[in-house]
Amino acid sequence: MTKQRKIIHVDMDCFYAAVEMRDNPAYKNIPIAIGGNSARGVLCTCNYIAREYGVRAAMPNHQAKKLCPDLLIVNARMAVYKMVSTQIRDIFQRYTELIEPLSLDEAYLDVTNTIHFNGSATLIAEQIRKDIYNELNLTASAGVAPNKFLAKIASDENKPNGQCVIPPEQVADFVADLPLKKIPGVGPKTALRLAEQGFESCRDIRNSSIINLQNIVGKQAISLYHRSFGRDERLVEPDRERKSLAVEVTLSQNILTFEQVQVVMDGLLDKLKYRLSKCEDKLIVKQGVKLKFADFNQTTVEQRSDEVDVEIFRRLFQRAMLRANNRAIRLVGITLAFSPRKSLESECQQLILPIL
Repeated sequence: MTKQRKIIHVDMDCFYAAVEMRDNPAYKNIPIAIGGNSARGVLCTCNYIAREYGVRAAMPNHQAKKLCPDLLIVNARMAVYKMVSTQIRDIFQRYTELIEPLSLDEAYLDVTNTIHFNGSATLIAEQIRKDIYNELNLTASAGVAPNKFLAKIASDENKPNGQCVIPPEQVADFVADLPLKKIPGVGPKTALRLAEQGFESCRDIRNSSIINLQNIVGKQAISLYHRSFGRDERLVEPDRERKSLAVEVTLSQNILTFEQVQVVMDGLLDKLKYRLSKCEDKLIVKQGVKLKFADFNQTTVEQRSDEVDVEIFRRLFQRAMLRANNRAIRLVGITLAFSPRKSLESECQQLILPIL
């Protein structure tokens, strides 16, 4: 009999902003956001006070200021966030070696075979959150469940500084009434399209079919159908080889012009470069861009490249915009493709000449 998996998803609460509020007490009770201070800047994140005004990540600075005139926009300190993220990772490793980071501020942990707390994933998650608060003066939320999909959903249930546990025997009931908009990958527009066809919860999806769903959400239909039953067989993969690096954002408001796309691109570049700094052994072979339009069709354009070249990204976006045909844009993304590790090894081996 297969052992029931125990997965924890830990998600820091407004991580960048929380670090800034911790390090500068003057920020604690005011609305702040992280991002460049230029008029063309885009926000990385914001604290919960700012969110009460409708301010959100990936929002242009000028729009955020209209919603919250008193908003203080703080320059990002990526080196500090990386250091704190490493400290958080050290705490995770006290309880398991099976850790799959998703970003600086969230990760999956597989504690199926741990001996801590007699194997209680609930108690382990509680202790991790206590350790983070006591040692780093930051708060984290956690979800505990039998798989990654449910653990991620659960970690958002009692934010901030909360925890939600979904035991195996409660999965069916929990998922049945789960609003589709809470499923990762189902954005507001997708949720609206599904609602227009009578699909608002996972229970509605269960009563349909993959073929029927494909007419509404395309390739996402298979995943959506299985998630409606709480199914997810993905493993926590600590050593997963990264084949590409992508940073994208679904915009709070659709945009129309190349100039607006450039503003968003500038905000994404810092994130891309920072994440790339953690992939020092990777060889870049391609750059690419992605646009998703208001009608949910999307286009990608790629070009071979061996470095991060901003001008290449701009040219690729210009080409992608030619396909817009006056459609508004709801998502902007930039990507890098890496040479597979095996390919690199074979290239190296070809350079080793036999000694005669």
